[in-house]
Amino acid sequence: MNKISFNFNNRTAVITGGAQGFGLDIAKRFLNSGAKVVIWDIDPKMIDKSLKDINNSSLSSSLVDVSNYKEVENSVKEITKNSNIDILINNAGITGPTATLWEYDIEMWKKVVDINLMGTFNCCRAIVPNMIKNNYGRIVNVASVAGKDGNANASAYSVGKAGVIGLTKSLGKELADKNIAVNAVTPAGAKTRILDQMTKEHVQRMLSKVPRGRFLEVEEFTSLVCWLSSEENTFSTAAVFDISGGRSTY
Repeated sequence: MNKISFNFNNRTAVITGGAQGFGLDIAKRFLNSGAKVVIWDIDPKMIDKSLKDINNSSLSSSLVDVSNYKEVENSVKEITKNSNIDILINNAGITGPTATLWEYDIEMWKKVVDINLMGTFNCCRAIVPNMIKNNYGRIVNVASVAGKDGNANASAYSVGKAGVIGLTKSLGKELADKNIAVNAVTPAGAKTRILDQMTKEHVQRMLSKVPRGRFLEVEEFTSLVCWLSSEENTFSTAAVFDISGGRSTY
């Protein structure tokens, strides 16, 4: 695939869940486009591996649980001692178990919503004031087609991602009078480790809903995120961008 060039020179990006999957690929594209990147993740082994594999002085990391506001706030304070935060990619998320709502473990339900929805809220709440101060920012919240359609046996995940869509629309309108864009992306299933958290039956059911008949490639997703994160995106905000191979076109 030919990759379009973006200019992220003199921009600093925070990418949650940045040590693997979508987040890591976005980090690589941002770095190749001139950005400084800080990846947040809760997996220290994956963080170490990604830092060694990429080996770029413009890449740094922090061990951050996005569902813990104090950890998020402390990390933001550290970054903003020396830099602004120009771009935020809220990518961290988990699917949780596959189960009917009435059989869903209550603590796991809360955990899935805490990471997927509250994690997005926490990061936005902590970082937006820095963007307001500088009258510049690009925020991309990774939602899911599950937040539009509602996936059977994945109520917590569907609810969390639906909440991310609502949050995006509200925050985007709150910041619309500034040079800050807030958008969400709603991917269908992609070839990442998140599929390993699901049963084979659930994965096959997801695939059967995609008219293109295949899973999303990580590089395809990254290209959309890059444009939304760039200075070229001067008008779109509070919007939801579908990248589902035709599954949900509304």
